[in-house]
Formats: sequence, structure tokens, C-alpha cells
Amino acid sequence: MSTLESGFSPSSPPRRPASKGKEIEVGKVGAANSGVNVGLGQALIERLDPLTCAFFFDVDGTLVDIADHPDAIIVPAELRDNLSALQDRAAGALALVSGRSVEGLDRVFDPLRLPCSGIHGAQMRPAPNAGITSAAQPLPDDLREQLRTIADDLDGVMAEDKGASVAMHYRGAPSIGPVLEGMLHTLVDQSFGRLVVLPGRMVFEVKQAGHDKGLAIRAFMKVPAFAGRTPVFLGDDVTDQAGFAAVSALGGVAVSVGRRFPGVHAVLSEPADVRALIATLAANPIERRN
Repeated sequence: MSTLESGFSPSSPPRRPASKGKEIEVGKVGAANSGVNVGLGQALIERLDPLTCAFFFDVDGTLVDIADHPDAIIVPAELRDNLSALQDRAAGALALVSGRSVEGLDRVFDPLRLPCSGIHGAQMRPAPNAGITSAAQPLPDDLREQLRTIADDLDGVMAEDKGASVAMHYRGAPSIGPVLEGMLHTLVDQSFGRLVVLPGRMVFEVKQAGHDKGLAIRAFMKVPAFAGRTPVFLGDDVTDQAGFAAVSALGGVAVSVGRRFPGVHAVLSEPADVRALIATLAANPIERRN
């Protein structure tokens, strides 16, 4: 794969879209204030045609910058507008696939409502005005209480109770990660059945086994608005690897943010680059060529 420092830009001669399973040269992506279409590799842009693709986006660390607290993220109004425009260009084939709950996604993206999968595939809403279905029951009350107690006892740890999962954030005390992970595995392994500890960026999520972002994407691809299109998934974390694998298996495009994961077809450096890419794809073809 060509690196992000290859210098490839939209002014370069057009290249043929990458064939399925091939890595896509993306060039160097512009910074947050560099404007739409600056430095985005033409090969990647051409591969992600809104007329033929279905788009799936992780949120924290992909669409928006990670914040110290889940409630502190900033969703720019321009991002909402561009997501809405890209959804229109893709005839509705755009969804958020997040560790956040669907209800939480609605709050931070309000007034925009999109098809969503929440809590790492545990929740699904296949259309903006559809009901939310859940593939997982709420975690046992005693487990949730024990997890809250662990967070209260450890400085810098915060428990985010989502019902069907509990995220244990330790961004306030990065060095405590190994200790926290051991405590969670001991608690889950000794006391509760089909549960897993899912690692992420400064977070461990206690959730039920049997659902993930890859299964959510596969479910979306059976919905009429998405069916028959090429799936595209953008994510930034180990929690997104099931999504990368799913779109690759379906002949789609996996794009990681911030670091390279096995099997991805392209890498963008930061959420600002994802937002610039969305703005470019949301523009009409004439605007994209300017």
C-alpha cells in the first residue's frame, strides 16, 4: 500500500479504481482546515462512488475526534450537512455503526437522524424513522453494579452504562489499563456466562458475545436501500476489525483512520481527513472535478 506521504493529489491524472481486494493509493490527506478535496487521492475518491456504494461510518475517532468524556465530543454542523448530502447522493445507503447506543447517536447528531447500529451491533435501526431492534438483553443488574463499583474505586476510570454493555473508560489513567483489564476478565470469567471484554482505545467494554459491527454491516446489506451496492466501512479501532473483515468479504472497501489494520484497503490519518472525504463525496460530480 502506498503511504499517506506519497504526495498523490486530486490534480494528478485519474487512475483506474482499485479492483476488489486491492489496496488503494490515497496520497497525503489534507489537514482540518485545508478545505474540501485537498490532497485526497483520486483513486480512493473514484472508488467510493455514491451512486454504487453503501457507506458505513464509525463515530468516535473516525467522524469526530475522541474526547476525554463521551458527552464532550463535538459534531460540527458542517459534518451533519455533508452526511445528509452524501446520504441523498447514495439514495439512503449510509449508516452509522458505532459503540454508542442509537439513542446516544441521535442526541449527538440531532437534528440529523440516520440508519444506525449501536452498541457494537447489539442495536439496529435500518432506516431513520424505523424502530430500534436489539440483539442483546441488558446486562445483569448485579454485574452493572459491580462494574460501577470498580470505576468508583479506581481513580481515572469511568463506567458508561449503555444497558446492553458497560464501557469502562480509563483515559484519565492510562497506566491502569492492564490492572483494569485483569479485573474485568476475572469478574466476567468467574461470574457471568456468554460475556466478553472488548478492548478499545483507552476503554474496555463488557458486552454479550454474538454481535459485532461486521454482523451489523451484513444485516444492513440486506436492507433494500443498501442491497446490491459496494459496502464501504471507515473505522479507527480494534473494535472496528469485524467491520473491516465484513466489507472485505463482501467485495467492499475498508478504510482505517489513524493507523493501519490488517486487510484494510486505505488509511486516512485523522477524523478531519474523513470529514474532508465526506465533503468531497457529498459534492456533485462537477464540484468534485473543480
